Amino acid sequence: MIRNIITLTLNDVAIAFKNKTIFLIIFIPVFVFLSLKLVDIGAADVKTIHIGLIQNEAYAPVILRTITSTNQIFTVSRVSNEAEGKKQLTEKNIDGLLLRSEKDPTSVVLVVLKKESLQTLSIVESFSVLQRAVEGKSTNWIADITPLQEGGIQKQTLPTWVLMLVLLVGFIIMPAQVAEEKEKKLLLALLQTPMREIEWLIAKLLSGMVLIFTAVLSLHLLGQFNPGNTVSYIAFIVVGSFCFCSYGILLGFLCRNQASARTLGVIFYLPHLLPSALSDFSQKLTVAAPFLPSYQLYEPIKSILLDNGRISDMPLEWLYLLAVGLITLCFSYLLMKKRWLM
Repeated sequence: MIRNIITLTLNDVAIAFKNKTIFLIIFIPVFVFLSLKLVDIGAADVKTIHIGLIQNEAYAPVILRTITSTNQIFTVSRVSNEAEGKKQLTEKNIDGLLLRSEKDPTSVVLVVLKKESLQTLSIVESFSVLQRAVEGKSTNWIADITPLQEGGIQKQTLPTWVLMLVLLVGFIIMPAQVAEEKEKKLLLALLQTPMREIEWLIAKLLSGMVLIFTAVLSLHLLGQFNPGNTVSYIAFIVVGSFCFCSYGILLGFLCRNQASARTLGVIFYLPHLLPSALSDFSQKLTVAAPFLPSYQLYEPIKSILLDNGRISDMPLEWLYLLAVGLITLCFSYLLMKKRWLM
């Protein structure tokens, strides 16, 4: 009995090696660990707060003197105007922008990316500590906090959930469906009929896009989220679903069976999801993530949902996704013509 159990256990382990499942088990924790190492949330990484000041702004002398002299807490960058400062803030080159308060010249208005964030709390606490040390008064130097991105935590995380749904269909569902039809010889049987390869590819592509639209629409209906610029939002969802469904079909053609397709899908799923979704928390990931097609979908969706962005402001991202979709679809067509692993 024990020998049979050991034999069956070793057989299952061998199957895990054969269908690449063991690689998935090793890959997931390693990739998550490396991704989290790049996230700028560790206490050891937080050295100074990078504050932007407008060059010709008349700040209160005590505030200006204090923040420019405390190099261990604040580093100061000068920007030409408010628009340039907000651009630097959006690109995460600075942590906050100070504007002179119109109501009280002795105080300032703090402009941040998100009001409900640990970075904003750190800036406010640092100002409070410095103020008590210099003046010892209860009146705050920061008269108001203005976020660039409005909305609660539900809306702030909506772009991440949309990206997860698109990648889930593209990298998990589509490769498994294609590999299943290959494994069961269903695709080979269909190709013996008058049906052409391009017809099967278009039908498979449309089915995946329908799944993505259904998932995204359900998310918006359940959460009662208004996309704002609806036309631009739909345009990016269309091109994004086209891109990643084509990508998933190609991954399915590279595999012989469903197990391998699921493993390969997850291996592609995580590197496309985590760097893009975590780019808000790390300047390092902000530099690396734009090379991924997922980031070219995530950033426009975030801009449309949170900043009322328009597709006219992001034509390169739209064309990038379209190009990746067309290239992967062409490769899928070539593999299908060659009957790859069928």
